[in-house]
Amino acid sequence: MKLSRWVFALAMVGAIMLVTAGPGTQMELWNFRFGFQLMRWAVYVSAAAGVLSLLLIAFRRQRQGQMRWIMASFWIAIITAYVPLSLLQKVQSVPRIHDITTDFDQVPAFVAIAPLRANAPNPLEYPGEEVARLQKGAYPDIVSYETQLPRDQLFNVALGVVDELGWTLVDANLSEGRIEASDKTLWFGFIDDVVIRIEATADGSKVDVRSKSRVGMSDVGKNAERIRQFMQTLDQRQ
Repeated sequence: MKLSRWVFALAMVGAIMLVTAGPGTQMELWNFRFGFQLMRWAVYVSAAAGVLSLLLIAFRRQRQGQMRWIMASFWIAIITAYVPLSLLQKVQSVPRIHDITTDFDQVPAFVAIAPLRANAPNPLEYPGEEVARLQKGAYPDIVSYETQLPRDQLFNVALGVVDELGWTLVDANLSEGRIEASDKTLWFGFIDDVVIRIEATADGSKVDVRSKSRVGMSDVGKNAERIRQFMQTLDQRQ
């Protein structure tokens, strides 16, 4: 086999490592730590394929057919390496927290979801003041939502938003003003849990939301993004 084909095969190995890391974790072929390791290996393999492609271009005169293989290898390597490296950059740009809430004084509590998290690596309890401090610095817009809608009416609107966003409803308790749901991340299929608390106020009602990952030290900003999306959709549905 020509050297150009070997380099192409190397680039494809890196790409396969990347594209199987998440789905393999979702299918429980391996745990999420091995999935992360596959992404790390994909970067190394892709870097090697990219360097070899550049060397072949720079130091050897290639036939037209071989050059197509080399260029394909180069771009596959670049794209493969870019995905996990861009994810790493995002991880480093947000605090290493995985429990986000709109109320730090009275953190919304999980009730129906509690048994579902019995074996989750991340404990159910709110981590405390240090996490609250990090959240305030990174996501100052994640706050309670107040409206003039009556409590029961807002409860029904919130239920509709949960359905619209495609979350899995776990419990809806109107008397307690509590909605609990779960949401699965796209790539690795991690399950994050959400509790929505709706309380009556003198002028209408107030919504507080908490979103918490079951695994992982960092949520890569996903929980804050989820709460932000819920609040924006709730505001649009009134």
